[in-house]
Amino acid sequence: MRWNPFRHDSHAEGLGPDGRLLFVTRAARMFSYGFLSVVLVLYLVGLGFSEGRIGLLLTLTLVGDTLISLWITLHADRLGRKRMLILGAGLMVVAGVPFALSGDFTVLVLAATFGVISPSGNEVGPFLAIEQAALSQVLPEDRRTGVFAWYNLTGSFATATGALAGGWSAQALQTSGMASVASYRVLVFAYATFGLLLTFLFARMSGAVEAPPAAASAGRLGLHGSKGVVLRLSALFSLDAFAGGFVIQSIVAYWFHLKFGVAPGMLGSIFFAANILAGLSSLYAVRLARRIGLIRTMVYTHIPSNVLLILVPLMPNLPLAIGVLLLRFSISQMDVPTRQAYTMAVVAPDERSAAAGVTGIARTTGAAISPALAGPLLAIPALAGAPFFIAGGLKILYDLLLYRSFKSSDVGGANQKVPR
Repeated sequence: MRWNPFRHDSHAEGLGPDGRLLFVTRAARMFSYGFLSVVLVLYLVGLGFSEGRIGLLLTLTLVGDTLISLWITLHADRLGRKRMLILGAGLMVVAGVPFALSGDFTVLVLAATFGVISPSGNEVGPFLAIEQAALSQVLPEDRRTGVFAWYNLTGSFATATGALAGGWSAQALQTSGMASVASYRVLVFAYATFGLLLTFLFARMSGAVEAPPAAASAGRLGLHGSKGVVLRLSALFSLDAFAGGFVIQSIVAYWFHLKFGVAPGMLGSIFFAANILAGLSSLYAVRLARRIGLIRTMVYTHIPSNVLLILVPLMPNLPLAIGVLLLRFSISQMDVPTRQAYTMAVVAPDERSAAAGVTGIARTTGAAISPALAGPLLAIPALAGAPFFIAGGLKILYDLLLYRSFKSSDVGGANQKVPR
């Protein structure tokens, strides 16, 4: 019988009300990220910004998310996880409203820096680290990878649905006679509304999600005995995220628009399918990790995924480019629940919130730099495919370094117990 995270059994009482609520907030948040990401760059282009300025804005967006997330996640266990999640939701509103109301570059930079907005369609802000720690706290260790797989599947399906809804909503508004920029502005307002919804949902959480008292006594960065391994993992995860920043969803959507003239509705459909496949791939990872281990699952699935990423801009027509992209997404997320489970497995329980925060911040920091480098490349037709080549090559380098560094301390596999 397949494990369902909402099922009650003799070993654990499911996720409980707070756990189920965390799945709901994950779905609502990722829907809003996907909803906006497929049209965000198109919106900024419509406002008259060059690709170089757009790349800089996206980088500053991620830099701001990094700094805010660093402070929030490192103080969440002491000041309250629930309180910090509410603050993060409020910062989505802080970003969304100015983006919708203003076309001034300075205003948008300030909103992007001090608010929370996702140009990638992926998780940004302080939410993931805090929710991961809370989920780890309420579940037995042997169910952790399974929970993270379903948690990521929920997010991927929500992102997919959001991308589909966002792309076709913009196209429907344009078909009805609304100017393209005005149609994209409606979606930005909707994003801010989701921030208000999340504020309400997080406020309904109970005190059971808060960190145990021991977490307040942790050392610098909230870590003590596991600091070395967490910092090594963080350096590698930062490299992976730096590579991924060249091909965030907004940039890939804009590349399809530039290369093949793809309309917003079709872009939404492409990324709907892509994120559905990505979510399903996270479930396959659980069974594979039981056989070969978490690290090997991460590396053995990630390398072919990145070979396919490199092949996308080499395809001569739209159907082949979409086909290779979707094939890549079908295995692209198998490293996500395994990466999360491995991080939680190698640190002490009172370090989990900090470990998730530090590794998450490392990823956001890495991803923050590359959009500013990708933007100018997109403006040069001969180099428009370069972000795919750079991202794929650097990600393969990350895979090889990860395997070399951690293969001897793998968790799971045929002869070991793997967190499910």
